[in-house]
Amino acid sequence: MTQTQSGCPMSFDPFGEEYQQDPAGALAAARAHEPVFYSSELDYWVVSRYADIKEAFRDTRAYSAAIALDPLTPLAPEARERLASYDFAPGPVLVNEDPPLHLRRRKELAPPLAADEVAKLEGRIRDLVTRYIDAFASRGHADMVDDLLWEVPAIVGLLVAGVPDEDVERARHYTIKMGLFTWGKPSAEHQVEIADQVGRWWRLSGELVDRLKREPGRGWVPRAIEVHRQDPELVNDNHLQNMMMSGLVAAHETTTNATANALRHLLAEPGVWQALGEDPSLIPNAVEECLRYSSSVLCWRRTAVREVVLGGVTIPAGGRLLLVIGSGNHDERVFPDPGRFDIHRPNAKRHLTFGVGSHNCMGAPLARLEMRIILEELTRRLPGMRLVPGQEFTYLPNASFHGPRHVLTEW
Repeated sequence: MTQTQSGCPMSFDPFGEEYQQDPAGALAAARAHEPVFYSSELDYWVVSRYADIKEAFRDTRAYSAAIALDPLTPLAPEARERLASYDFAPGPVLVNEDPPLHLRRRKELAPPLAADEVAKLEGRIRDLVTRYIDAFASRGHADMVDDLLWEVPAIVGLLVAGVPDEDVERARHYTIKMGLFTWGKPSAEHQVEIADQVGRWWRLSGELVDRLKREPGRGWVPRAIEVHRQDPELVNDNHLQNMMMSGLVAAHETTTNATANALRHLLAEPGVWQALGEDPSLIPNAVEECLRYSSSVLCWRRTAVREVVLGGVTIPAGGRLLLVIGSGNHDERVFPDPGRFDIHRPNAKRHLTFGVGSHNCMGAPLARLEMRIILEELTRRLPGMRLVPGQEFTYLPNASFHGPRHVLTEW
């Protein structure tokens, strides 16, 4: 099971420098010769082609989402003890549960994240982005991650969740640790540090839910609290706390990474930044190409419910799958010349970055709105912005959540 068709073991390290710098390139050989292969190091079946990834997402009877939020690196006993000291009780939320419960909950919880509802926030988001740009526009240089992208999606995510403004500041500092907890490869010592932060975020999530129960508002979590009161079996207290905890991570880190990736590549292409400033109608499709070309979510996971055949390979019941979205988005069977960054690509929106099927990301309309507004305001205000020459782009050693730590710019 560990052999490729050529008789050589297929090597794959999702924490290595090759994958971090060029995720699609790291799996080019797999896409060409062994699109589904078993990694003994990870104990996962790695899936690299678009069609196979899409099939695993869509077929919820054959593939379970239950492991989607499990730590990719097993936790050391000390880390588990630290989490237990916080009464950490992870439970199923929309992203890691299966039908029919998933579909029932999604139907009830989705309305606040619908595109028409999210569109009502455009003015507030644009005002927020403008204030941040005002703080550095006259300076002539900025780190787009530290000065803009780290904070704005966090604040927007908390606002959409319904968190009161006065709690935004303390809540946003915890979300980065969840990405490392789920997708990283920390040492046993680092796991304890991360577990402590996750535990603190768990407690704060519970406090925020309790506050929203006492002081009703508008947003995703207040909607869930309303459902909880009407049907406490469908949405219980544990679900509310897990919703608050995981939902804000998804709203924050993935959008931060997606926009940082976008700026890196848009500014690297000669003439593209100027073209977007001259014709903002190009920005929505440019956003889709950025999401395809440099996915902010590189992979996702499923478990085979029964023995299945995927990509011509038999996967046993209970086999764990790593669906490498960042590879599927560069599958030449779907995207001609996939290594070329093209803001005019006609089928860019077919990317897998937001998933497909019943687990398609509910936050996609919000992410698209934020990215569009940020690009509209930056190209309008800073038409001469460029990347600082010679900088190196570095990434956290993380198998899925992917974006440069810094994007240094000047104008």
